[in-house]
Amino acid sequence: MTGLLLLLPIAGCGVFNSGPSASDVASEFLRAYAAGDTAGAAARTDAPEAARPVLDDTRRALEPKALTPQVGETTEGEPTSVRYELTWDFGDGRVWRYPSSMQLVEGEQGWKVRWSPAVIHPQLGPKQTLALNEQPPEPAPVLDRDGVRLMGPEQLVTVSLNAKEAGDLPRVADELAGALGSIDPDITRQSILDGVARTPPDQPYAVVTLRQADYERVRAGIYDLPGVRFPAQEKLVSAERGYASQVLGGLARRVDDEVAAGTGWRVTTVNEGGGEAATLHDVPPRPVGPVNATLSDRVQRAAEQAVDPVPQATMLVAMQPSTGEVLAVAQNAPADAQGAVALTGQYPPGSTFKIATATAALETGQLGIDTPVACPAKKVFDGRVVPNDKEFDLGTVPLRTAFARSCNTTFAQLAVDEPAGALTDAAKRLGIGVDFDMAGATTITGAAPEAEGTVQRAENGIGQGKVLASPFGMALATATVAKGSMPVPTLVRGAETKADAIPQPPSQRTLDQLRPMMREVVTSGTATALAGSGEVRGKTGTAQFGDGTHSHGWFVGYRDDLAFAVLVTDAGASGPAVDVARKFLGAA
Repeated sequence: MTGLLLLLPIAGCGVFNSGPSASDVASEFLRAYAAGDTAGAAARTDAPEAARPVLDDTRRALEPKALTPQVGETTEGEPTSVRYELTWDFGDGRVWRYPSSMQLVEGEQGWKVRWSPAVIHPQLGPKQTLALNEQPPEPAPVLDRDGVRLMGPEQLVTVSLNAKEAGDLPRVADELAGALGSIDPDITRQSILDGVARTPPDQPYAVVTLRQADYERVRAGIYDLPGVRFPAQEKLVSAERGYASQVLGGLARRVDDEVAAGTGWRVTTVNEGGGEAATLHDVPPRPVGPVNATLSDRVQRAAEQAVDPVPQATMLVAMQPSTGEVLAVAQNAPADAQGAVALTGQYPPGSTFKIATATAALETGQLGIDTPVACPAKKVFDGRVVPNDKEFDLGTVPLRTAFARSCNTTFAQLAVDEPAGALTDAAKRLGIGVDFDMAGATTITGAAPEAEGTVQRAENGIGQGKVLASPFGMALATATVAKGSMPVPTLVRGAETKADAIPQPPSQRTLDQLRPMMREVVTSGTATALAGSGEVRGKTGTAQFGDGTHSHGWFVGYRDDLAFAVLVTDAGASGPAVDVARKFLGAA
């Protein structure tokens, strides 16, 4: 008996002292919790079944990108305690760090963490968990160059339909369509049923999102329909539906970025009923200032009023040559259906590209504005017949007249006679082919690749062949002529636009001759309908596409410090584009 009694303290000493130390167990607990191994962390406590649900809930509630523990000093005694620091990283620079301590108890199985929710945070109590809440700042408005409000925050209501709760789905769809069709004629009973069919069974179908005023108009007719719900959220919207739709979306995304960057956040304790108990960490939101766009509300409205009545897809881009600031981007409904084609669409520019062909010819120094050039009715280039419009024949005329009357035969020949790469270089000097990283919008100016043979060079010289441009690109080209060098376009004031090239500008000699040539287009050439619109300089264009039986109509030009490009697709002639330009200039 005596020997056994002597062995007991030794055995007891082995159980309590041969395993991991209190500091080791604290470290293992924290490492497991940080790694998301809540089962492993709970197993190192004296109450695993009570600890694990709380450990799960807190990690699930906060969803950290990373959780980093740092163990400090151990204080032995009754009880033994270990100091530590936890660093929660929620991403996007959001870091929460705090010191704490835990108590450990020694038993037959060695050291264990004495479980309490306070192990996670000193202020976390029983039946509580943690919560991470974002605090976004109030969205700022988008203002035009003169301070006119273009967009502002407004509460929007989404009308959603849950098919499982609707009961008689066709009847509900029919009643919804009857009420909502007055706001959006595209909403029909069938469109709702088709939308529900495309939506996963466990999700509601978002029928439409309405401004508050529109929602109030139809509320009485749809509010009590079974399965229909009305979640609301605040979003940035334009003052009028459809206004500058293809450009304000990009500006709204910039506001969203500003809001995201300024969003604050809070970590709180939440009691069993879901109410906040205490704020543990608070980073207030940073106020967001208004986004100042370069757009002009006056110019934008003038552009929209000019393009909206045209039945074909029509677009207009205007910019200020002296600064490169974009003043207006307008598209009518048929153009909107194709996307932001005013900024990125690629179309043959037709005779508007003769601005580049003339630039290349003048840059050689061998031609001038009064140099005699031949303008026959048609001309053959390696078997390809290039005719003038309705095969008019001017004989031999000054270059200025051939430009004003838009002689295809003249400019096809000039392109063939120019040095290889001259047309591509001239287009680049005007901005065609330059890529921009511009805040608020994606843009494509166009392309003028070097021609591989005589036929392609002739076709490129009259804006056909492989030459392409967007209305944005052609507005930039005319702005370059007006300014004398390529302006770097901007849409947001204070935001830098990056260009992949800053091309050498046309020579002053070229500009001094090109500008009066563009003026003669209006005074005695193909755009005399603009004679009463002020000192307009420009160029018309008719550009064949497809099988050659259809053509787009263009007019590009500038007046004072306003450069612009108009494209009417499938117009058949340049006249409709000239008419849009006339209406625009009359109101701008």
